[in-house]
Amino acid sequence: MALNFPNESRSYDATLRAVRFWGHDGAMEASFFVNEDALKRIQPGLRSDEAGLLGAFDSHRDLIYTTAAKVYGRGRKGSYALNLADF
Repeated sequence: MALNFPNESRSYDATLRAVRFWGHDGAMEASFFVNEDALKRIQPGLRSDEAGLLGAFDSHRDLIYTTAAKVYGRGRKGSYALNLADF
């Protein structure tokens, strides 16, 4: 079954300075994080606060989901970090 993102919820993780979101592969849920540096690559000049990072995520959701699916395809783990090099 393919990874999909039926739940559009996301949250800011201040400790990781990242946006967390979830994907589903059948009944399995996968947790993803996209970090601040990666978001700055896809949206240069974004504000480095919670609102700025969440806004960048929302503006580039399709790209982030596509990238998440590629990272997920590299191997199954408990959670997946999307970093600067992934974009």
